Amino acid sequence: MNSAPPPQRTRLQQSLGGAWPRLEQWAGNPWRRLSLLLIVLLGAFVIGNAIGTVTGARAFLDPVAALLCVVLIEVAIRLRGPLRRRPGDRLGLELLDMGRLGFSYGLLLEGFKLL
Repeated sequence: MNSAPPPQRTRLQQSLGGAWPRLEQWAGNPWRRLSLLLIVLLGAFVIGNAIGTVTGARAFLDPVAALLCVVLIEVAIRLRGPLRRRPGDRLGLELLDMGRLGFSYGLLLEGFKLL
């Protein structure tokens, strides 16, 4: 049986393949880690706030947006389990938690504005 060698990796695959370990190494510095977590928190807050603003302006999108937000938060909660059990650096877990927190806070704040 003649088996063909695996296809050659492209430059994109090579550069993206090592992106996560490089990010973890870069975030080894506490100030860099804190700045990365803060950027994710604020970015998720802006996204949550924008979703609340857009769906508040267009009332017919409310059920769809609510479903998407609940699904997004549920997926983030489900992803926490494997990240908690993974040994080593917990950067992925911290980034996921900050994103979830910022997104939820942005939605909550926009909901209070509508009251």
